[in-house]
Order: sequence, then C-alpha cells, then structure tokens
Amino acid sequence: MADPELQLVARRIRSFPDFPVPGVLFRDISPLLKDPAAFRASVGLLARHLRQTHGGDIDYVVGLDSRGFLFGPSLAQELGLGCVLVRKRGKLPGPTVSASYTLEYGKAELEIQRDALEPGQKVVVVDDLLATGGTMRAACELLSQLQAEVLECVSLVELTSLKGREKLAPVPFFSLLQFE
Repeated sequence: MADPELQLVARRIRSFPDFPVPGVLFRDISPLLKDPAAFRASVGLLARHLRQTHGGDIDYVVGLDSRGFLFGPSLAQELGLGCVLVRKRGKLPGPTVSASYTLEYGKAELEIQRDALEPGQKVVVVDDLLATGGTMRAACELLSQLQAEVLECVSLVELTSLKGREKLAPVPFFSLLQFE
C-alpha cells in the first residue's frame, strides 16, 4: 500500500471485536468521517478509479441506504454527476419498485422511485462496505428492473472472507480496502 492517500484512509478504519455479536470483527468508518482529509481522500480515490475505468460513461451514482448515502453524494459531486438513492422499504414517497433480499435473520426489501432513472442510463453503485453482497446484489436487481445499466459496484471496505463480490458477478466490483 504505497499510496499515501490510501494509507491515510486505512489508518482511519478501526476494528471492534465481538460487535455486534461474538465472533464478528466490526470495521468502523466513524474515524474516517471525523477526518476531513481522510474522507476527501476516500472519495477522491474512488472517483479516480471510476474515471480511469469508465471515463465519462457514467450517468449517475447510486447510494445505498444508509451508509452509502455518506459516500454517494460526495462521489457524485466529485464526478460532476447526480446521485440517486436506494432506500429501505417504506422510506420513499411516490411510486416505487422493490427488490427483496435475505439477511442472516430474515428478509428485507430495497426500493427506488420508479422515475429515478431512464432505461439505458449507466450507473455505479456505492456503499461503505461489502460483506455478504446481499444488499448490493438486491440493488443491482432493482436497477435492472428500471432497465438501468450497472457499470460497477464500489465500496470503501470489502470483507473478502464473506465472498460478497461473487454474488455480484457479472457486475464488476472495486474496493479501496480489503480485510479478511
């Protein structure tokens, strides 16, 4: 990890063992959000990756409820784009479309406003962390219902041992930091 900006970002992620339950090592982004230079670096690094990979082909950044909302608008602004929100069920006004996904303890649903995107528009999906991939996969399915083209999914942190990126295939995935 030679990039000083990436080192700064990595130093601002802290770990809490046995949270929220025993056996889980929680990766906390709160210190990153408190540090303007580290947050700016994280957004800049994600934007640089997206520019190098997709050039000007992206129409919108899609932020996932809820911590994807912390990165989505800032990343969109850095790229000169708008940001579209994908929310948990019941949080958006007007007509919506939904997709359900499985959690360790049940099911959940994501929604997007029916008129948020036009068919054929190209988007990237952003969240703070990729774990099992269920939420991000459901977001991709939701976006395909609107006939949007998901160019890539990105996150700040990836928990590689949970193999979430495999659930996203064939959609490409990129993360700044990877942890077991």
